[in-house]
Amino acid sequence: MKKFFHFIFNRVFITALIVLIQVGFFLLEIFKWGNHYVEIATALKLLSIGVVLYLIWKPSNPAVKLAWIVPIMLFPLFGGILYLAFGHVFISRKLRKQMVMTEKLMRESMPENELVVQKVETQNPAVANQMKYLKSYSATPVWENTNTVYYSDGLPYWKQLLEDLEKAEHFIFLEFFILGEGTMWNEILKILEKKVQQGVEVRLIYDDIGSIFVLPKHYDQMMEEKGIKCVAFNKLVPFMAIILNNRDHRKIVVIDGKVGYTGGINLADEYINYKTVHGYWKDAGIRLEGEAVWGLTGMFLQMWNMSRDTDRDFSVYRYPFEEKQEESGFVQPYGDTPLDDETVGENVYLNMIGYAQKYIYVFTPYLIMDNEMNTALKLAAKRGVDVRIVTPGIPDKKTIYWLTQSNYQNLIEAGVKIYQYSDGFIHSKCVLCDDEIATVGTINFDYRSFYHHFECGVFLYRTNSIPVIKKDMEDTFIISEEITLEWCKKKFVKTNVIGPLLKLFSPLL
Repeated sequence: MKKFFHFIFNRVFITALIVLIQVGFFLLEIFKWGNHYVEIATALKLLSIGVVLYLIWKPSNPAVKLAWIVPIMLFPLFGGILYLAFGHVFISRKLRKQMVMTEKLMRESMPENELVVQKVETQNPAVANQMKYLKSYSATPVWENTNTVYYSDGLPYWKQLLEDLEKAEHFIFLEFFILGEGTMWNEILKILEKKVQQGVEVRLIYDDIGSIFVLPKHYDQMMEEKGIKCVAFNKLVPFMAIILNNRDHRKIVVIDGKVGYTGGINLADEYINYKTVHGYWKDAGIRLEGEAVWGLTGMFLQMWNMSRDTDRDFSVYRYPFEEKQEESGFVQPYGDTPLDDETVGENVYLNMIGYAQKYIYVFTPYLIMDNEMNTALKLAAKRGVDVRIVTPGIPDKKTIYWLTQSNYQNLIEAGVKIYQYSDGFIHSKCVLCDDEIATVGTINFDYRSFYHHFECGVFLYRTNSIPVIKKDMEDTFIISEEITLEWCKKKFVKTNVIGPLLKLFSPLL
């Protein structure tokens, strides 16, 4: 009964109910005033036709265009409205102004270190070109003198994070898609409250939709009362959330500019397996200590100032590193935004797949790809690269699970090896290539991460963490089920009937 009342009084349920009631009244009005039905239906159809023409004209991925055009034409009355609500990125004049200002501050604060780039060019020109691309389109340069620690599980990540938070002296920045009340977050919150009392500046960003099921209403105001500066990103406002589809999916922690974290791990109990939802929850995170933390700091400040314009000089939060780190490799944090036409997250993956000569290993919870990604993976396998992808064995969303599985047969026939993590749900977002380069971050292999969400990651080249990532992946292959063509044939209805139908609505899922 308690769960029932929790669901009934949940903000998402109430908002959905309000929307349904409004749609119901709208339909009643149409039938009540039947003589206006033709005009209303014509207007809605013209809107859908206009959206389709806009998509045809728009210079973007043809696969994404088609994925929208098909459902719009199938449902011409409301297809155009659906695209405006969930597919179109609306940038207000105020937001565009904030974007320009924050990007300028970001680029001014992060000039490229040409000596570091030259070192990479000497070792590997192709990797150096990848790093130049990230500097151009993410505004974050490559760094050395940065120690990296990879976490293959949420629990040790959390334990180390608590230790680092206790050491904070100047500021703590946190940015997460999901913030959920429970042991994990409550222990962190205790430290944050104590640090505020000690004069440490604490800023918190959480995504309003991502956290809507697990936080009380007006939680940002509750944090402000505790002295924690807080932004609930892109708040859910019924009928007014024009960019409802564009969520802050990033996970970033910065402590005094010295230590930073990112990866797939959110701050809720399932991420440390204190709460079992979909079997064992396997995730990945990475800890940075050194000069590259400045990249994470800049990305956080950029997002903060898009919501709350408070900073005119990012450099005051930069730690002047003089101590030498043990790490000998190169580290480049990077971000991706839906507010431009550059799919940075997907392009990093595509470049790594194209670069691979020996192997490319992938951890992803979702495998909902456009044609470019599908083709790149198959071509890599066809030219002899060992391509392996691990997806969940237990789904968090059945429809997404079936859509993911519908891609298996096509990939396996080309030589790609697919594994399902047998113990539960793998939420890690990692790609590893040829013992040299890797990326760990928040970016899934799906439309939402590639086109709709604010995302981030860390690009690694010859760092001490790469062998650790490889061992985690190899260990995971052993305990996962390798999917065969026979398996796909047994799941024929899900993978060859339901899955392809769901692809028609993949941008909405």
